[in-house]
Amino acid sequence: MILEIITPDKKVYSGQVKLVQLPGITGLFEILNNHAPIISTLEKGKIKVEEESGQVLYFEVDGGIVENKDNKIIVLAESV
Repeated sequence: MILEIITPDKKVYSGQVKLVQLPGITGLFEILNNHAPIISTLEKGKIKVEEESGQVLYFEVDGGIVENKDNKIIVLAESV
């Protein structure tokens, strides 16, 4: 899967990932390979990213929107 995390100022992250965990309005949720298409709002919290290499990264966001379609995940965050 391809993940992009974008703020109004810049692209914060772009890369191949195995898993993304996001802070949704009703709680944490994960997106894995071949996940159904989804658009959701995000609350303030941490995004957990597990890269193809196995490295785990965390990004603190102040809210935003996520879209997943055809194994491409785009996070539009207010700030990271």
